[in-house]
Amino acid sequence: MKRIALLAFVGALVACGSAPKKAAPPAAGHAPPSSSSSRTAGRRGSPYAPAQEDLSKRGDYTAGGLYAPGVRDSAPEGLEDVDLIPEPDVVDEPRSRYGNRSPYQVLGKSYRVLDSAEGYDEEGTASFYGNKFHRRRTSSLEVYDMYAFSAAHKTLPLPSYARVTNLDNGKSVIVRVNDRGPFHDGRVIDLSYAAAVKLGIDRKGTGNVRVQGLTAADAKHRDADTRVATPQMPASMPRPRQDTAIDKLVAALPIASASAAERKPEAPPPANTDYRFDMRQDGKPMTVKEFDAWMKARKVSVATGKPGKLERVDAKVKPVAPEPVAPKAAEAAVASRIASQPAPAGKAGDVTLQVASFASEQNASRALTMLRGAGIDDARLQDAQVNGQKLWRLRVGPVRGDSATELAGRIAGLGFGQPRVVKD
Repeated sequence: MKRIALLAFVGALVACGSAPKKAAPPAAGHAPPSSSSSRTAGRRGSPYAPAQEDLSKRGDYTAGGLYAPGVRDSAPEGLEDVDLIPEPDVVDEPRSRYGNRSPYQVLGKSYRVLDSAEGYDEEGTASFYGNKFHRRRTSSLEVYDMYAFSAAHKTLPLPSYARVTNLDNGKSVIVRVNDRGPFHDGRVIDLSYAAAVKLGIDRKGTGNVRVQGLTAADAKHRDADTRVATPQMPASMPRPRQDTAIDKLVAALPIASASAAERKPEAPPPANTDYRFDMRQDGKPMTVKEFDAWMKARKVSVATGKPGKLERVDAKVKPVAPEPVAPKAAEAAVASRIASQPAPAGKAGDVTLQVASFASEQNASRALTMLRGAGIDDARLQDAQVNGQKLWRLRVGPVRGDSATELAGRIAGLGFGQPRVVKD
């Protein structure tokens, strides 16, 4: 019996040997942890329902402990609303009863589980796993959910947290480590499909990344730097909608600059570009806090409708008051003209680009106006219901396939990140 139990354990570990394979089902007499334990930190506000175990994916091991080696893994055609999936909260959690045996051996190599994720920092190749393992139990016996930000790692304790950064484009995501693997040489982490999409490595299949372990203390320091005071609400009251990072960034931008293309300029724009805010710098998206600092450094302010201190004007020169522009009205008008148009019928070879998904219609309209102001006339909004939550998708197209790459570069240059090809 002991030999059988040992073989079952080794099989669960080797399961990640060739592709990110999953753990064996729990031994008789041991109840698996509830699937809710795998999402306690990462499912708030997600438009995707938590994954439940697919019992048909238990077992099916062959010699060597590989899970269904003759079945190729695959990925969904696209993850349109990855921007709305919340990152997990980095919290202190007890170690899982399963998956933390140390040392352990897989394919002739020995691995020792770390005591903590604190201080862990490594660079290497990341891969990801998808449909084949979705709703199958991991090495910690939690349910793998490809629509959550999770990962498999060879030595980080289960569960633990890490920030994974794509070194090629600067994108990063926080993941919850709840699985073992990958056991390919040179690969340092196996990402969930959602995390791979977030980092932009889903199409290629692998990516050059940096993995940094996170602890609850790290999260507290980070929160202290970005915390905004908010009143406490009774537990019985519904929580407000959680805006995404792109919601917050777009909300901070002055709509007047976005809708500049709607008005004919009275004079040529100045050659000095110091007053043009770049939403992506050094490969990283800028935050609202950094935007505020940029504004203050240049003594620039956004019109709010409140009285302010006027600059001194020469009495001999009578200033001409510009025609008042109501930002929200202009924004709504532009959004109305574009969003109300149905998606035009595309021709063979045409593609549609999705720029972002928004939880806020107002922020979606602002982003739409920004694209319109940049001369991207095919931009439009499309509302959708995902798991009971209303979303607004910002899309462009259909456009000719041979022009999509250039257009995607223009959109990314505005700070939205690289758009994805989707089906209408």
